[in-house]
Amino acid sequence: MRILVVEDEPGISGFLKQGLEEESYAVDVADNGKMGLDLALSGNYDLLLLDWMLPGLSGIDLCRAFRKEHKDTPIIFLTAKDTTDETVFGLQAGANDYIKKPFHFEELLERVRVQLRAKVGEPEFFTLGTISIFPERHQVLKDNVEIPLTQKEFALLEYLVRNKNKVCRRTLIIEKVWDIHFEYNTGVIDVFINSLRKKLDLHEEEGYIQTIRGVGYMAKE
Repeated sequence: MRILVVEDEPGISGFLKQGLEEESYAVDVADNGKMGLDLALSGNYDLLLLDWMLPGLSGIDLCRAFRKEHKDTPIIFLTAKDTTDETVFGLQAGANDYIKKPFHFEELLERVRVQLRAKVGEPEFFTLGTISIFPERHQVLKDNVEIPLTQKEFALLEYLVRNKNKVCRRTLIIEKVWDIHFEYNTGVIDVFINSLRKKLDLHEEEGYIQTIRGVGYMAKE
């Protein structure tokens, strides 16, 4: 899933980007309100994290402008403003949640998860045949046996299974899993697919992860 962080303090935005990427989210960062709004309106984001006080365009104005085009995308404000009136003002502008600075990353992460679950009505786990994927626990089971995967292996498998029975093009896989938006050697995907097949002990007749030659891959029952 893709998150946009709009924050003008490099230390905070860098901390958020690193932490969220370690949780397998794809993260873009903007350091001013105008850039943040342009990205938000042009990109396909699952959630926005907005600072209130931003150069160029305030988080409140950004939130209001974005809400005119995107009614359902969750927005969480990150701000030092903490009075009841300010909280209500932010929520009335279109935010779904509000977290005060300074904050603990674990609390922010749980608030992000809550908003994303509410957005998509997400189940606790996804299945592909005998494989079960638990996104919040970062756990994969096959035949009820846990299979240890690296962060990127897990993110790749999760993306394929979330889009089960659909062809996932290489360019989209690179963008969604590796967060790369420019021309890139997508051969790296083959390496990770082979690793997944080996670790999951996928037999040819199971056909859970199919190669669509010249296009990409598909997770299929």
